Amino acid sequence: MTQQDGHVAPLRPAGLINRLAASPRFQAFAARVPVLRSIARREGAALFDLMQGFVSSQMLVALVELRVLHLLADGPATPDALGARLNVPPDRMAVLLQAGAAMRLLRRKGARFHLAQRGAAFLGVAGLEDMVRHHAVLYGDLADPVAFLRGETVPALANFWPYVFGASGPMDPEVSARYSRLMADSQTIVAAEALASVSLKGASQLLDVGGGTGAFLRAVRARYPALDLALFDLPDVVALADLPENVARHGGSFRDDALPQGADAISLVRVLYDHSDDTVRALLAKVFAALPAGGKVLVIEPMSGGARPDRHTDVYFAVYTLAMQTGRTRSAQEIGVLLRNAGFANIRPIATRRPYVAAVIVAQKL
Repeated sequence: MTQQDGHVAPLRPAGLINRLAASPRFQAFAARVPVLRSIARREGAALFDLMQGFVSSQMLVALVELRVLHLLADGPATPDALGARLNVPPDRMAVLLQAGAAMRLLRRKGARFHLAQRGAAFLGVAGLEDMVRHHAVLYGDLADPVAFLRGETVPALANFWPYVFGASGPMDPEVSARYSRLMADSQTIVAAEALASVSLKGASQLLDVGGGTGAFLRAVRARYPALDLALFDLPDVVALADLPENVARHGGSFRDDALPQGADAISLVRVLYDHSDDTVRALLAKVFAALPAGGKVLVIEPMSGGARPDRHTDVYFAVYTLAMQTGRTRSAQEIGVLLRNAGFANIRPIATRRPYVAAVIVAQKL
């Protein structure tokens, strides 16, 4: 838009299709033409979903905090009954339940609401409720998105994960426990997705770097009981790892310490996107040095769509890592360049069923 004589000139998008899409007259015409009507409705609904997405997120938080899905798992209920039980006025509880049904987490039948299949699936995903609660920190950071993008705010999320700034000394016990719990919950989901697509056959020992309390290694042990396993993470985190006694534990910081030797496979599960390019380059150099010839590295994390932007990773994860102030969500191509520059070859992206949960790249040291 341009300013002329105190007036704002109308927006004129470039390109014929965009000019038509922005024209109220064409929009009215499209609404009358059967062939175009469905397209117009679909695009209109998509635009409205973009506009109201934050309300859906907050209603999801309310459903989680009030444990509505859990209560309806025991049987259907009316807004009056749930409102009295949860100290929410019945008319407001009716709004929440109606929203939950619109999101297909609940199902309405007459005056009563039931748990829907999507709601049951939500309850079945380990750690998903804690992740939703955790997002209150990110929501606060995005209260003024323009100031956030201009770098004029201090995101609270940056203080939630002190390890990303290189903290290697003793962590506050509460912070350590909170970090470990969220890592364990979320990595359980990631591990299931990655191991459904990646084979570790032929490896003799796997070292999981930055593996938290060992959720990924527990999933690996269930699939590969004969594979030797080792964990490397901050000492306070490794101490809380729930792992069998025969899993080696190494406490340290990959910023300051060399990685343990002996593994012919090293996994980096949601590690790279937490850190800057310089930190990632240094880490990959250490991974390369720790592996023998023929050894492999597995990079497992959500990745940007790059030249083909992805509606999940290029919105949610890209903004999340931006709020952390240290890392960024990279594309498979960008990660491939970093691996190649570290000396790795045979760099292969591996398709997963749900790339918004985890994408995978495998590379080899020749």
